[in-house]
Amino acid sequence: MKLISLLQKVDVAEKIKNAPDSGYQIGVLIGSFIPFLFLVGIAYWMYIRAKKRDKNGY
Repeated sequence: MKLISLLQKVDVAEKIKNAPDSGYQIGVLIGSFIPFLFLVGIAYWMYIRAKKRDKNGY
């Protein structure tokens, strides 16, 4: 069930169009960027670990 929910496409423009107020719009935008920022953070962490490993000669 979780896998299906991760693969569903969310229409952010439709949610913003039907938003009750501006606070909801900000929440939708922040919620849509969180997964992207999480993946960027993991990629950066992996890059730093690989760089340190190469520097130490492992």
